[in-house]
Amino acid sequence: MTAVLAAAALLLTAGCSSDDGGAARGNGSASPSDTPAKSSPSERTAEETPPAEGSVKVVRTVATGLSTPWGLAPLADGDLLVSSRDEATITRVDGRTGEKTELGEVPGVSPSGEGGLLGIALSPEYASDHMIYAYFTSASDNRIVRMLYDEQKPPGEQLGAPDTILRGIPKGVVHNGGRIAFGPDRMLYVGTGESGDTGLSQDKDSLGGKILRLTPEGEPAPGNPFPDSPVYSYGHRNVQGLAWDREQRLFASEFGQNTWDELNAIKPGDNYGWPEAEGRSDEGGFHNPIDQWSTDEASPSGIAHAEGSIWMAGLLGERLWRIPLKDTAASAEPQAFLKGEYGRLRTVVPAGGDRLWLVTSNTDGRGEPKDGDDRILELQVS
Repeated sequence: MTAVLAAAALLLTAGCSSDDGGAARGNGSASPSDTPAKSSPSERTAEETPPAEGSVKVVRTVATGLSTPWGLAPLADGDLLVSSRDEATITRVDGRTGEKTELGEVPGVSPSGEGGLLGIALSPEYASDHMIYAYFTSASDNRIVRMLYDEQKPPGEQLGAPDTILRGIPKGVVHNGGRIAFGPDRMLYVGTGESGDTGLSQDKDSLGGKILRLTPEGEPAPGNPFPDSPVYSYGHRNVQGLAWDREQRLFASEFGQNTWDELNAIKPGDNYGWPEAEGRSDEGGFHNPIDQWSTDEASPSGIAHAEGSIWMAGLLGERLWRIPLKDTAASAEPQAFLKGEYGRLRTVVPAGGDRLWLVTSNTDGRGEPKDGDDRILELQVS
């Protein structure tokens, strides 16, 4: 513990900011369910531009009393799986009653700083293989594993032994990335961070500061832009949000350092600029963001697509941003909702049609927990 605290202090003294704005900034989705989601009358056609003004209604609080929740994976029956960063557990939340049942603890997780058990996703063949994928920080690296979920076993013993499909993602006290999601192509997409070593982002031989694209077995996915490499895009600082629109276009949120947080449209093989560029840049060769925010207004983690917009959860910003889209550009000014009402917001996941699941993050050591924190909310959006 002393070593971890010393490392954190050294990073802050050197001016390395946290990934979510919990410490002072220095100078230095959703997994597929068993069955396809049914279309809703509220879903917009692919060519329709969303209105400039939207709305958010908190329909209900689904669950309370969660400890350091991070990843969320909806099941086909309406229940939700949620990971705990610090406890390294996965819990099933009844989507109607909010009752919580612990599946088990993921072995090998080494929580410290911003690391621990982070994103989770369901196998694209979950209906038949019952596999849960998880991204976590070990004692030596960040890695991705998959585990069998056996509901017939007693609570607390329902997770099978982890099968590691990818290891060697750089770890740090900060900037561990952690979001994983299966895309429309049934490949596994992974958001990683540069672990505080900014040089890794431009190094295409490193897994840090990247978006990776893998087969479900952990191999570089067919069609990736760099031969025999899992790297899909590079020049990222710390990616914790991944989402696709109805045209199967990928978007990602990214933590800035001192000035600009970003929402990016991801093109395979493109360079997103870090550390040479933070936010928009006139320098050639970098893919500019769709939009950018000051770091105290956003510090974005999860994102989701619904009703023609990207919805982006803000940690330090303590608000939910709506970014209406036309193709891969913003069609109107972003709007902020829920500002300060629920504290830090970590994860947002589509719940079908005009609904979203939203997870707060006030028990992670950087928030100010209120009675009932942390919680999962159901939202109705437009």
